[in-house]
Amino acid sequence: MNMDALETASARVRQAMPNARPRLAVVLGSGWGEVADSFQRLRSLDYSSIPEIGVPQVPGHAGRVTLCAHGETHLLIFVGRRHWYEAAGWAPIAFPVHLARTLGATSILLTNSAGGINPALRAGTLMAIEDHINMMGVNPLAGPRSSFWGPRFPDMSQVYDAGLRAALDAAAGRAGVELSRGVYLAVTGPSYETPAEIRAFRSLGADAVGMSTVPEAILAHAAGLRVAGLSCITNMAAGLATPLSHEEVLASAKAAIPGMTRVIREFVEELRS
Repeated sequence: MNMDALETASARVRQAMPNARPRLAVVLGSGWGEVADSFQRLRSLDYSSIPEIGVPQVPGHAGRVTLCAHGETHLLIFVGRRHWYEAAGWAPIAFPVHLARTLGATSILLTNSAGGINPALRAGTLMAIEDHINMMGVNPLAGPRSSFWGPRFPDMSQVYDAGLRAALDAAAGRAGVELSRGVYLAVTGPSYETPAEIRAFRSLGADAVGMSTVPEAILAHAAGLRVAGLSCITNMAAGLATPLSHEEVLASAKAAIPGMTRVIREFVEELRS
């Protein structure tokens, strides 16, 4: 982990947003970007203007960090993320977590679009992440240790905060949106999984699969942030449906945007109370 790069990137944002005091950070995954438009925008900065971060190479990830307000509550929204398969190293992936903690946020909500493994999770379903399985073959905490990320061997038995998950349940109820719960499994991508892999993942207990979120969750939990995860099931995984495409992912997420937006707004409201 290049801590010098992260500190340089976070310093650039602090310079642009000197009054930022967010309680919550939100990372918006593929197709989730419109959620940010439902909050009052105070200041926005493109990733391209932040040293060491770079522009996401994936459609559906605008690549900007926005300081927003909901009433008197500040929140930091990352519209799009960098992925491990972009081969830019860990710093761009760790940046949202590093900045959130640096600015004083105590909680982070990680969102994504995912393929459904559990047949009960139809396209458009929202799933609160209860736990994850890291099948990426890498861990962002590997390498020289920095005290910023806590102890050398952080406990991962409760990565996803039960209180935040309860807040998501309450938010979904008020928003009139059905919210499932499940286990998210992360692979590196960028290729989609084979049917044999999906059968194997199902046997491991995975309900959904994607190519993100787990590295940020590991880092955020290790750094002492409360973590919540929310997946939009945008398609059935390989062997369970027709051939997969990123266009299908974005189209399904776009159709689910109204419900996704209501849930996140109610979630922020729940944390204010």
